[in-house]
Amino acid sequence: MIRVVLPAHLRTLACVTREVELEITGQPTQRSVIDALEARYPPLKGTLRDPVTQKRRAFIRFFASEEDLSHEPPDAPLPDAVVSGAEPFIVIGAMAGG
Repeated sequence: MIRVVLPAHLRTLACVTREVELEITGQPTQRSVIDALEARYPPLKGTLRDPVTQKRRAFIRFFASEEDLSHEPPDAPLPDAVVSGAEPFIVIGAMAGG
């Protein structure tokens, strides 16, 4: 079971109030987690990645085990602590400004 923490605006869109748990078939990767999120919570489709190119949205970041996974290949295995459920996969909406 993969635990996923979403930022407040995406929790509102998905109609959840806390972290979500997802059952992932096969090797857990960023791609498989996002696929499972979009399948379980259809309003999230297109919010984390572009639906055509499948690339991560510019102002979305992925973290796990205190590491920024945002620039890792989407099919790279997630850290063992995330796979075991000891730590969550964290989605953060980045901020911009001057």
